[in-house]
Amino acid sequence: MTARVAVVEFGEDYAEPLRRALNLVGGIGDLNTEKRNVVVKVGLFQPSWPHHSSVDLVESLIHNFSEAPKVFLVESDNYVGKALKRLQVYRDLFTERVVPFSLSDDRLTRRLRVANEEMNLSDVMFKPNVFVDTHVLRNFPRGSILKNLFGCTPMVEKAKYHKEVFGTLLADIFEAIGGIDLAVVDGTYLFQSATQIKVRANTLIVGRDAVAVETVADSLAGLKPERMEFMHEFVKRGLGEGTMENIEIIGTPTEELKEKFASLRKKLRITYSVRPRPPQISRTIDRLIEEGWMNKPRTVAEALDELKRMGVRNATRAVVRTTLERRRGKTIMKAMDKDEWVYQRKNK
Repeated sequence: MTARVAVVEFGEDYAEPLRRALNLVGGIGDLNTEKRNVVVKVGLFQPSWPHHSSVDLVESLIHNFSEAPKVFLVESDNYVGKALKRLQVYRDLFTERVVPFSLSDDRLTRRLRVANEEMNLSDVMFKPNVFVDTHVLRNFPRGSILKNLFGCTPMVEKAKYHKEVFGTLLADIFEAIGGIDLAVVDGTYLFQSATQIKVRANTLIVGRDAVAVETVADSLAGLKPERMEFMHEFVKRGLGEGTMENIEIIGTPTEELKEKFASLRKKLRITYSVRPRPPQISRTIDRLIEEGWMNKPRTVAEALDELKRMGVRNATRAVVRTTLERRRGKTIMKAMDKDEWVYQRKNK
Protein backbone atom coordinates (compact mmCIF):
# COMPACT_ATOMS: atom_id res chain seq x y z
CA MET A 1 0.00 0.00 0.00
CA THR A 2 1.31 3.43 -0.95
CA ALA A 3 2.21 5.68 1.98
CA ARG A 4 0.78 9.20 1.98
CA VAL A 5 2.72 12.24 3.13
CA ALA A 6 1.29 15.77 3.12
CA VAL A 7 3.62 18.62 2.18
CA VAL A 8 1.94 21.95 2.81
CA GLU A 9 3.33 25.47 2.50
CA PHE A 10 2.39 28.20 4.95
CA GLY A 11 2.82 31.89 5.65
CA GLU A 12 2.92 33.35 9.13
CA ASP A 13 0.33 31.05 10.71
CA TYR A 14 0.67 27.31 11.39
CA ALA A 15 -2.86 26.50 12.48
CA GLU A 16 -4.78 26.25 9.21
CA PRO A 17 -1.93 24.66 7.16
CA LEU A 18 -1.46 22.03 9.86
CA ARG A 19 -5.19 21.23 9.92
CA ARG A 20 -5.13 20.90 6.15
CA ALA A 21 -2.11 18.59 6.26
CA LEU A 22 -3.75 16.38 8.88
CA ASN A 23 -6.92 16.13 6.80
CA LEU A 24 -4.91 15.24 3.69
CA VAL A 25 -3.39 12.21 5.41
CA GLY A 26 -6.76 10.97 6.64
CA GLY A 27 -7.22 12.93 9.83
CA ILE A 28 -6.45 12.01 13.43
CA GLY A 29 -9.92 11.10 14.66
CA ASP A 30 -8.67 7.80 16.04
CA LEU A 31 -5.87 9.58 17.91
CA ASN A 32 -7.79 12.60 19.22
CA THR A 33 -9.95 10.97 21.85
CA GLU A 34 -10.79 11.47 25.51
CA LYS A 35 -9.54 7.95 26.17
CA ARG A 36 -5.92 8.56 25.13
CA ASN A 37 -3.26 10.92 26.43
CA VAL A 38 -0.84 12.44 23.92
CA VAL A 39 2.95 12.49 24.16
CA VAL A 40 4.78 15.03 22.00
CA LYS A 41 8.53 14.46 21.56
CA VAL A 42 9.74 17.94 20.62
CA GLY A 43 13.39 17.27 19.74
CA LEU A 44 14.84 19.96 22.00
CA PHE A 45 18.60 19.57 22.44
CA GLN A 46 19.97 23.05 23.18
CA PRO A 47 17.35 25.64 24.24
CA SER A 48 19.40 28.60 23.04
CA TRP A 49 19.46 27.23 19.47
CA PRO A 50 16.47 27.52 17.10
CA HIS A 51 17.03 23.87 16.15
CA HIS A 52 13.72 22.51 17.44
CA SER A 53 10.03 22.69 16.57
CA SER A 54 8.72 26.20 17.15
CA VAL A 55 6.43 27.11 20.01
CA ASP A 56 3.71 28.12 17.55
CA LEU A 57 3.78 24.78 15.73
CA VAL A 58 3.67 22.81 18.98
CA GLU A 59 0.76 24.98 20.11
CA SER A 60 -1.09 24.17 16.88
CA LEU A 61 -0.43 20.47 17.42
CA ILE A 62 -1.86 20.69 20.92
CA HIS A 63 -5.02 22.43 19.64
CA ASN A 64 -5.59 19.59 17.18
CA PHE A 65 -5.60 17.12 20.08
CA SER A 66 -8.46 18.94 21.78
CA GLU A 67 -10.04 15.78 23.24
CA ALA A 68 -6.93 14.38 24.92
CA PRO A 69 -7.13 14.49 28.74
CA LYS A 70 -3.40 15.23 28.98
CA VAL A 71 -0.71 16.38 26.54
CA PHE A 72 2.83 15.68 27.70
CA LEU A 73 5.72 17.60 26.11
CA VAL A 74 8.62 15.23 26.69
CA GLU A 75 12.41 15.21 26.63
CA SER A 76 15.20 13.38 28.44
CA ASP A 77 18.22 14.79 30.25
CA ASN A 78 21.38 15.44 28.25
CA TYR A 79 24.75 17.02 28.95
CA VAL A 80 23.34 20.48 28.14
CA GLY A 81 20.86 20.25 31.00
CA LYS A 82 17.89 18.63 32.68
CA ALA A 83 14.85 17.92 30.54
CA LEU A 84 12.41 20.00 32.56
CA LYS A 85 14.69 23.00 32.50
CA ARG A 86 15.21 22.79 28.74
CA LEU A 87 11.47 22.35 28.15
CA GLN A 88 10.90 25.84 29.58
CA VAL A 89 11.20 26.98 25.96
CA TYR A 90 7.53 25.93 25.74
CA ARG A 91 6.47 27.31 29.13
CA ASP A 92 3.82 29.63 27.63
CA LEU A 93 1.94 26.50 26.52
CA PHE A 94 1.86 24.84 29.95
CA THR A 95 -1.54 24.38 31.60
CA GLU A 96 -3.15 21.76 33.84
CA ARG A 97 -3.69 19.74 30.65
CA VAL A 98 -0.42 20.50 28.86
CA VAL A 99 2.54 19.58 31.03
CA PRO A 100 6.33 19.20 30.60
CA PHE A 101 7.58 15.69 31.32
CA SER A 102 11.07 14.28 31.91
CA LEU A 103 11.68 10.85 30.42
CA SER A 104 14.73 10.60 32.69
CA ASP A 105 12.86 11.19 35.97
CA ASP A 106 9.86 8.91 35.41
CA ARG A 107 9.82 6.20 38.10
CA LEU A 108 7.23 4.19 36.21
CA THR A 109 9.29 2.46 33.52
CA ARG A 110 9.43 -0.68 31.43
CA ARG A 111 12.70 -2.58 31.34
CA LEU A 112 13.38 -3.78 27.83
CA ARG A 113 16.28 -4.99 25.75
CA VAL A 114 17.27 -2.14 23.45
CA ALA A 115 20.39 -2.09 21.27
CA ASN A 116 21.60 -5.35 22.86
CA GLU A 117 21.40 -4.12 26.44
CA GLU A 118 18.81 -3.65 29.18
CA MET A 119 17.27 -0.19 29.34
CA ASN A 120 14.44 1.40 31.35
CA LEU A 121 12.08 3.39 29.13
CA SER A 122 9.46 5.76 30.51
CA ASP A 123 6.00 4.21 30.61
CA VAL A 124 4.46 7.41 29.23
CA MET A 125 5.77 6.59 25.73
CA PHE A 126 3.86 3.35 25.40
CA LYS A 127 0.39 2.62 24.07
CA PRO A 128 -2.43 3.41 24.62
CA ASN A 129 -0.84 6.88 24.75
CA VAL A 130 -0.52 8.61 21.37
CA PHE A 131 3.11 9.27 20.39
CA VAL A 132 3.65 12.40 18.27
CA ASP A 133 7.13 13.09 16.90
CA THR A 134 8.09 16.56 15.69
CA HIS A 135 11.45 17.95 14.64
CA VAL A 136 13.01 20.38 12.17
CA LEU A 137 13.85 20.04 8.48
CA ARG A 138 17.59 19.56 7.98
CA ASN A 139 20.16 17.88 5.76
CA PHE A 140 21.62 15.90 8.67
CA PRO A 141 22.86 12.42 7.63
CA ARG A 142 21.42 10.89 10.80
CA GLY A 143 17.95 12.20 10.03
CA SER A 144 15.37 14.16 11.95
CA ILE A 145 12.06 12.50 12.84
CA LEU A 146 13.50 9.04 13.50
CA LYS A 147 16.67 10.46 15.06
CA ASN A 148 14.36 12.18 17.57
CA LEU A 149 13.78 8.76 19.17
CA PHE A 150 17.42 8.93 20.31
CA GLY A 151 16.28 11.45 22.92
CA CYS A 152 13.92 8.88 24.47
CA THR A 153 16.84 7.15 26.16
CA PRO A 154 16.80 8.25 29.82
CA MET A 155 20.54 8.46 30.51
CA VAL A 156 22.62 11.61 30.08
CA GLU A 157 25.45 9.58 28.56
CA LYS A 158 24.23 8.81 25.03
CA ALA A 159 27.38 9.16 22.92
CA LYS A 160 28.19 5.45 22.75
CA TYR A 161 24.92 4.80 20.90
CA HIS A 162 25.98 7.06 18.04
CA LYS A 163 28.21 4.29 16.75
CA GLU A 164 27.37 0.92 15.23
CA VAL A 165 24.14 0.37 17.22
CA PHE A 166 22.54 3.69 16.20
CA GLY A 167 20.03 2.26 13.71
CA THR A 168 19.28 -0.72 15.93
CA LEU A 169 18.63 1.55 18.91
CA LEU A 170 16.15 3.75 17.01
CA ALA A 171 14.29 0.80 15.47
CA ASP A 172 14.18 -1.07 18.79
CA ILE A 173 12.63 1.95 20.54
CA PHE A 174 10.18 2.45 17.65
CA GLU A 175 8.98 -1.15 17.91
CA ALA A 176 8.93 -1.15 21.71
CA ILE A 177 6.57 1.83 22.00
CA GLY A 178 4.31 0.59 19.21
CA GLY A 179 5.51 3.06 16.61
CA ILE A 180 5.10 6.78 15.98
CA ASP A 181 1.43 7.68 15.53
CA LEU A 182 2.00 11.05 13.89
CA ALA A 183 5.16 12.63 12.46
CA VAL A 184 5.36 16.38 11.83
CA VAL A 185 8.44 18.05 10.36
CA ASP A 186 8.60 21.77 11.14
CA GLY A 187 10.02 23.17 7.92
CA THR A 188 9.91 26.80 8.95
CA TYR A 189 13.59 26.65 8.06
CA LEU A 190 15.86 24.26 6.21
CA PHE A 191 18.90 23.77 8.45
CA GLN A 192 22.45 22.91 7.48
CA SER A 193 22.99 19.58 9.27
CA ALA A 194 22.77 20.02 13.07
CA THR A 195 24.02 23.62 12.98
CA GLN A 196 22.14 26.91 13.40
CA ILE A 197 22.75 27.89 9.78
CA LYS A 198 19.40 27.98 7.97
CA VAL A 199 17.23 29.40 5.20
CA ARG A 200 13.51 30.10 5.34
CA ALA A 201 11.39 27.27 3.88
CA ASN A 202 7.85 27.64 5.37
CA THR A 203 6.87 24.03 4.69
CA LEU A 204 5.16 21.39 6.84
CA ILE A 205 5.72 17.68 6.19
CA VAL A 206 3.12 15.49 7.90
CA GLY A 207 2.19 11.82 7.90
CA ARG A 208 1.09 8.77 9.84
CA ASP A 209 4.01 6.72 8.45
CA ALA A 210 7.05 8.21 10.21
CA VAL A 211 9.53 6.38 7.96
CA ALA A 212 7.83 7.84 4.88
CA VAL A 213 7.86 11.32 6.44
CA GLU A 214 11.58 10.95 7.16
CA THR A 215 12.15 9.79 3.58
CA VAL A 216 10.34 12.79 2.06
CA ALA A 217 11.95 15.30 4.43
CA ASP A 218 15.46 13.96 3.83
CA SER A 219 14.93 13.94 0.06
CA LEU A 220 13.72 17.54 0.01
CA ALA A 221 16.72 18.51 2.13
CA GLY A 222 19.03 17.02 -0.50
CA LEU A 223 19.90 13.71 1.14
CA LYS A 224 19.55 10.23 -0.32
CA PRO A 225 17.50 8.17 2.17
CA GLU A 226 18.44 4.90 0.48
CA ARG A 227 22.08 5.57 1.43
CA MET A 228 21.38 6.45 5.08
CA GLU A 229 22.36 3.39 7.10
CA PHE A 230 19.89 3.81 9.95
CA MET A 231 17.02 3.90 7.42
CA HIS A 232 17.98 0.41 6.24
CA GLU A 233 17.10 -0.98 9.66
CA PHE A 234 13.58 0.49 9.58
CA VAL A 235 12.91 -0.66 6.03
CA LYS A 236 14.34 -4.14 6.70
CA ARG A 237 11.95 -4.57 9.63
CA GLY A 238 8.98 -3.33 7.60
CA LEU A 239 8.38 -0.37 9.91
CA GLY A 240 7.51 2.06 7.13
CA GLU A 241 8.06 3.11 3.55
CA GLY A 242 11.58 4.23 2.67
CA THR A 243 11.36 4.49 -1.13
CA MET A 244 10.24 7.79 -2.66
CA GLU A 245 8.60 6.04 -5.63
CA ASN A 246 6.23 4.29 -3.21
CA ILE A 247 5.18 7.46 -1.40
CA GLU A 248 2.29 9.66 -2.53
CA ILE A 249 3.05 13.31 -1.82
CA ILE A 250 -0.14 15.33 -1.44
CA GLY A 251 -0.73 19.03 -0.88
CA THR A 252 1.91 20.92 -2.85
CA PRO A 253 2.49 19.58 -6.39
CA THR A 254 5.69 17.54 -6.65
CA GLU A 255 7.19 19.63 -9.45
CA GLU A 256 6.72 22.80 -7.42
CA LEU A 257 8.46 21.17 -4.49
CA LYS A 258 11.41 20.08 -6.61
CA GLU A 259 11.87 23.58 -7.97
CA LYS A 260 11.43 25.27 -4.59
CA PHE A 261 13.85 23.03 -2.70
CA ALA A 262 16.46 23.03 -5.43
CA SER A 263 16.54 26.80 -4.99
CA LEU A 264 16.56 26.56 -1.18
CA ARG A 265 19.41 24.04 -1.16
CA LYS A 266 21.46 26.32 -3.42
CA LYS A 267 20.75 29.29 -1.16
CA LEU A 268 21.72 27.22 1.89
CA ARG A 269 25.01 26.17 0.28
CA ILE A 270 25.84 29.82 -0.38
CA THR A 271 24.88 30.80 3.17
CA TYR A 272 26.99 27.97 4.54
CA SER A 273 29.99 28.85 2.37
CA VAL A 274 30.15 32.44 3.67
CA ARG A 275 29.52 31.49 7.31
CA PRO A 276 31.91 32.65 10.04
CA ARG A 277 34.95 30.46 10.59
CA PRO A 278 34.11 27.16 12.30
CA PRO A 279 34.71 26.82 16.05
CA GLN A 280 38.28 26.25 17.12
CA ILE A 281 39.18 22.92 18.69
CA SER A 282 40.66 24.45 21.82
CA ARG A 283 37.77 26.81 22.54
CA THR A 284 35.16 24.15 21.81
CA ILE A 285 36.74 21.69 24.24
CA ASP A 286 36.79 24.42 26.88
CA ARG A 287 33.09 24.95 26.18
CA LEU A 288 32.38 21.23 26.55
CA ILE A 289 34.16 21.25 29.90
CA GLU A 290 32.29 24.32 31.10
CA GLU A 291 28.85 23.12 29.93
CA GLY A 292 29.23 19.78 31.68
CA TRP A 293 29.74 17.39 28.77
CA MET A 294 32.96 16.17 30.38
CA ASN A 295 31.46 15.70 33.83
CA LYS A 296 31.61 12.00 32.91
CA PRO A 297 34.65 10.15 31.51
CA ARG A 298 35.10 10.64 27.75
CA THR A 299 37.40 8.92 25.29
CA VAL A 300 39.29 10.76 22.58
CA ALA A 301 36.96 9.18 20.01
CA GLU A 302 33.87 10.48 21.82
CA ALA A 303 35.37 13.96 22.06
CA LEU A 304 36.18 13.88 18.34
CA ASP A 305 32.61 12.89 17.46
CA GLU A 306 31.18 15.66 19.63
CA LEU A 307 33.49 18.29 18.13
CA LYS A 308 32.38 17.31 14.63
CA ARG A 309 28.74 17.49 15.67
CA MET A 310 29.37 21.02 16.92
CA GLY A 311 30.78 22.08 13.58
CA VAL A 312 34.55 21.70 14.17
CA ARG A 313 35.68 20.41 10.80
CA ASN A 314 39.47 20.23 11.18
CA ALA A 315 39.62 18.00 14.28
CA THR A 316 41.65 14.79 14.25
CA ARG A 317 42.26 12.20 16.95
CA ALA A 318 45.86 13.33 17.40
CA VAL A 319 44.99 17.01 17.75
CA VAL A 320 42.09 16.29 20.13
CA ARG A 321 44.32 14.09 22.30
CA THR A 322 46.99 16.79 22.44
CA THR A 323 44.41 19.45 23.33
CA LEU A 324 43.03 17.30 26.15
CA GLU A 325 46.51 16.52 27.46
CA ARG A 326 47.31 20.24 27.69
CA ARG A 327 44.37 20.64 30.08
CA ARG A 328 45.27 17.61 32.21
CA GLY A 329 45.82 18.61 35.81
CA LYS A 330 44.24 22.01 35.20
CA THR A 331 40.61 21.60 34.17
CA ILE A 332 40.45 17.85 33.44
CA MET A 333 41.92 14.62 34.79
CA LYS A 334 42.95 11.42 33.04
CA ALA A 335 42.36 7.81 34.02
CA MET A 336 42.45 4.29 32.57
CA ASP A 337 39.07 2.65 32.01
CA LYS A 338 38.79 -0.82 30.42
CA ASP A 339 42.19 -0.56 28.70
CA GLU A 340 41.42 2.90 27.32
CA TRP A 341 42.38 6.37 28.49
CA VAL A 342 39.46 8.61 29.40
CA TYR A 343 39.28 12.30 30.30
CA GLN A 344 36.94 13.92 32.80
CA ARG A 345 36.32 17.36 34.23
CA LYS A 346 38.41 18.02 37.32
CA ASN A 347 36.49 18.67 40.53
CA LYS A 348 36.68 22.28 41.55
